[in-house]
Formats: sequence, structure tokens, C-alpha cells
Amino acid sequence: MTDAPSPKFLADENVGKLGRWLRIIGYDVAYQSPALDAQLALKALRENRIILTRDREFVERRMVERHLLLTSQDPIEQLKQVIQVFGLKLDRNSFFTRCLDCNTPIESVPKAEVQSVVPAYVYRTQDQFHRCPSCDKLFWAGSHTTNFQDWLKRVGET
Repeated sequence: MTDAPSPKFLADENVGKLGRWLRIIGYDVAYQSPALDAQLALKALRENRIILTRDREFVERRMVERHLLLTSQDPIEQLKQVIQVFGLKLDRNSFFTRCLDCNTPIESVPKAEVQSVVPAYVYRTQDQFHRCPSCDKLFWAGSHTTNFQDWLKRVGET
């Protein structure tokens, strides 16, 4: 038996931070800003995405069936709502597996390949590096990883 495919999301301009946090935990989240409602709906339909929004008027126009109207302005509360509504799993193996800028899955890159492009301190202190094959952005564990762990504890609070 195979696992059901993970839902794919489309975050509108009202919930950009939520989209970023969902990418951090490994979910496929496209971002549309700015966009006319019709563009947003068409993109969601074409790419089989669930729209995440705080725009009550958009939802009331019933342009798409697959959407979630978020009730809070706080990205942590928004994430809690998305996790609960869609039964999302927090799998540590999925954390930091997507490019935070363009949403593409990132790939491991040998340390020797990044020596000339990362700060010397980072090269000395880090062993694992990843690169986005679409936008070429480099990633490595840093203070943001610790900050993320603290943030994730807040998400787990009820």
C-alpha cells in the first residue's frame, strides 16, 4: 500500500509567510502575488493545488472548491489550522527539502563544489550543502535551523 500524495498548495499574497513555513516542513507551495482572483483560481485548477487565503470575498465568490479560508493573521496559528484540516504530517526527513525561494526540491551537493562560493567560516564548520537546481541558491544548516526548532515547538503547542 502506498501513501497518499501530499497536498499541493497555492498561497495568495495574504498568507506568504505561511507558504514559506509550509515549504520549510517539506510541502509543495506555490505563491501568487499579486494576482487577480481568476488567475489564482486558474493556477490552482491547472496545477491541482489547494488555495490558502484570508480573502473572505474570494472564497464567497466560489471560484474554486479546493480552498481553505484561514482564520488567523498569525502564521503559526495559520500553520496549525492547515496541519489540522489536512492532517499534515511533520516528518523531520522532509524539513528543509524545498527551496524557500522557488519551491523546487533541493539536491545534495559535494562540499568541495561550494568552497569558492560560501564564506570560509561556513565551509569550515559545515559538512552538508544543498543547492536548488532551478535558482542555484545554496543551503546549509545554520542558526536558522535552531530558530526553526524553537518555532516548531510553538506549532506543537495547542
